[in-house]
Amino acid sequence: MHRLNPKYIRLAGIVAASLLVILLIGGYIAYTKREGILQHEITKAKAKAKSLYHLNLQIGSAHFTGLTTITCTDITIVPENRDSLLTVKHFDVSIKLWPLLFGNIKLANVDLLNGHLNLTDLKGIRNFDFLFKKKADSTQARAKVDLSELSNNLIKQVLYKIPDNLIVNNFLVSFTNDSTKLKLLTQTAKIDDGDLTSTLKINDTVATWHFAGTMHPSDKLIDIRLYADNGKVEIPFIEKRFHARVNFDNITVKLTNVKHSDGETRIETYCSAHNLLVNQPGLAANDIIVQDGSIAANVFVGSNYISLDSSSVIHLKKMSAHPFIKYTLKPVKIYELKLSTGWQNAQDIFDSFPTGMFESLDGIKVAGKLNYSLNFYLNTKQPDSLKFDSRMDKDPAFRILKYGKTDLGKLNRPFVYTPYVKDKPMPPHLIGPQNPDYTPLEEMSPYLRNAVMTAEDPTFYKNHGFVEKAIRQSIVTDIKDHKFKRGGSTISMQLVKNSFLNQKKTLNRKIEEILIVWLIENNNIMTKDRMLEVYFNIIEWGPGIYGISEASHYYFGKAPSELTLGESIFLASIVPRPRAGLYAFLPDGSLRPGLENYFNSLGRMMMGKGFTQADSSSYGFYTVQLKASLRRKITPVDSAAASKILNAPGDDDIDIPIIEEPQPAKKPNFFQRLFGKKDTVVQKTEQMLKDEEQQRINAIDPTGKTKKQIRQEKRAIKQQEKEKRQALKDQGKL
Repeated sequence: MHRLNPKYIRLAGIVAASLLVILLIGGYIAYTKREGILQHEITKAKAKAKSLYHLNLQIGSAHFTGLTTITCTDITIVPENRDSLLTVKHFDVSIKLWPLLFGNIKLANVDLLNGHLNLTDLKGIRNFDFLFKKKADSTQARAKVDLSELSNNLIKQVLYKIPDNLIVNNFLVSFTNDSTKLKLLTQTAKIDDGDLTSTLKINDTVATWHFAGTMHPSDKLIDIRLYADNGKVEIPFIEKRFHARVNFDNITVKLTNVKHSDGETRIETYCSAHNLLVNQPGLAANDIIVQDGSIAANVFVGSNYISLDSSSVIHLKKMSAHPFIKYTLKPVKIYELKLSTGWQNAQDIFDSFPTGMFESLDGIKVAGKLNYSLNFYLNTKQPDSLKFDSRMDKDPAFRILKYGKTDLGKLNRPFVYTPYVKDKPMPPHLIGPQNPDYTPLEEMSPYLRNAVMTAEDPTFYKNHGFVEKAIRQSIVTDIKDHKFKRGGSTISMQLVKNSFLNQKKTLNRKIEEILIVWLIENNNIMTKDRMLEVYFNIIEWGPGIYGISEASHYYFGKAPSELTLGESIFLASIVPRPRAGLYAFLPDGSLRPGLENYFNSLGRMMMGKGFTQADSSSYGFYTVQLKASLRRKITPVDSAAASKILNAPGDDDIDIPIIEEPQPAKKPNFFQRLFGKKDTVVQKTEQMLKDEEQQRINAIDPTGKTKKQIRQEKRAIKQQEKEKRQALKDQGKL
């Protein structure tokens, strides 16, 4: 074995001893000069706060009370011409020595007593607007920002500022604006060797919150839980600011790892919530409750992108899904979204829907498996190249065993339909042969059927309720116009919206509509002919005009079977905005000239499909004449105003002035009042309700049920029908 030369050993010892002496001398000098250095740094901090942020920083006293511990008292920060921002009575902080040698400031201990962070936004004046002051960076400098490096450094700075040991007593955070005041008082907060406990008072006595868990910021490990005493954690301020109500029993947040390598920062996190309630008008008309939801999120940040990796997992009770989201900032903005559930038990999926989200499907029983996948890709510089693919696949064993709250097969039988206009119920309509205005599909003019299908859903008999090309074109149009302008609804979707769902325009209703359409179309619950027949008999064609028979007689005084090509194209044109129908006519009963282009366009499409012959006279445009008795009721409107109304996005999107209200129901004559004879429609409605009740009772499946269970099910049906009758009576319809 080769031995080291003693000469080199002595030399190394001398060098080490010399370095130690230098460090000791430097340490002694720094120790004796530390008070002066501290005061110098405080002076610099005050000057910087004043010059850069217009803040007046004052510290009553500041001095070392240990080797690395600084004690400060009576700290105040007041922005120029603003309310006081921060006051702290007592503040102790100590720093770890070893990281400091490498230029990293990591807090070891923090002790804070009696502080107040006061945020105000009154009459447009904020005492914290200095936070939004932009630094004088050049455009070139901003363009060179590496998001990966930035995120990694930001996480380090945040974690390093979390001390190993913390004691906070009476630290108040308040926010006040012109209409709201929020106070959050940290009575106690303590981190002791990584164990976190805290007690917070919200608006004095409104609620008491607790944060509890473990904090090991040096190891990049955080696991904290938020809950409240004797109730839910109600998030304040959100309701007034965003018109949303959010609360939950408890929520858990974890940071499990942070890595930075190969130009990418990877952040592994986990979040779960129990009984999370969200109520927001744009989301749903009622409370949405997620009983048990969680996400294990793996966030990747590169030099020019941020993404949620597909290794992430979302859990909703028994259901799971893998999301992928990526946002690329440069050189062009690119949005990517993918979602995959894989094959899962269909019943588990339906059972996992948040409470209140799909009420019409509550209680549905299914068998088999389902697999959902979504693929969305958008390059903002090339919106026409949008990729969109959304599909639900079922295995051969999938089937519906029992309908939920809503009988999806009810449209196969006569039923009572109650239309709504701006959330107000209109008179009910019998949809069935008992109604003299009901029109079977074979008794409608072929021109009418083909005109409406060509305009609304050209592939109705070929698609399964959705046309991806139309949806994709709708998204592209909305992106280009920066607003929701074009819809992609098929006839199936319109039928489901009118028959099963409320008319509130919410995200939840749209998703429910899509799901019901998929169930109906992919399980052969209705034939295409039946869907089209019901569609023509329930949609609105004018103010208070429902069904094609009423529409045909209202506008032209003839039966649906007698409609001409021109009259059919006109009726197709008003389907998206039926209450604007009369604006299409001039006082002499002829159509406005501006509609001729529409007639030619739709006529040529019908010709291309073999539904009509080529027509040089604008496909019946000049032959359309409004019924004479209606012409005198047309209010004169200039061409520009009429064009604006007729080309509006849709009847639900604008307030169209009604030209003519529907005629009031005839009052009962003397003999009807004397003998109490009911209106014919009322009699038919009552009979329909009785028939519906009996049909539901007859449809009860006795398999595997006791007599008691069958009796209970019958009583439930009778009670539901009784409530429906009472609701109609309350509305004056029975």
